[in-house]
Amino acid sequence: MDASARKPAAAKLYSPQLLGLATQLANFPLTSDLPFQFEARSRTCGSVVAVGAALEENGGTQRIGCKVSACAVGQAAAAIMAMDIKGRTLSDIQRALTQIESWLKTGNFAPEWPGFNALLPVLPHAGRHGALLLPWQAALGALSMNAAGS
Repeated sequence: MDASARKPAAAKLYSPQLLGLATQLANFPLTSDLPFQFEARSRTCGSVVAVGAALEENGGTQRIGCKVSACAVGQAAAAIMAMDIKGRTLSDIQRALTQIESWLKTGNFAPEWPGFNALLPVLPHAGRHGALLLPWQAALGALSMNAAGS
């Protein structure tokens, strides 16, 4: 048995790549000038992700900010979402969230979001699924505020 086979599951989950992604959140501060803000909270783990967005005239995301109080999984998921959200619309975020939820239930067909492969080790860790979903839920909430005319 090689050394990697003996590593605990947490070591495989909290990889240097995943932990490094969490530091990228510093590039996306949540500021008060972002007009559409929404906070999502996980009932299972207590993690919280707040997202603020400024939108283009066509409804695409122009700028995003995040405030994350979550484990490294939630932080990395927020960074992955934030790094590729520019230009994405409400329907794009809804589609991504639907893909993620389906993947978490079935294990099939990883979501089509750049960088998401770093989150693949989360699948067998059901206790972390809530934290992984939060960034997309918060972004969906923020962009929905524009659609509702808020």
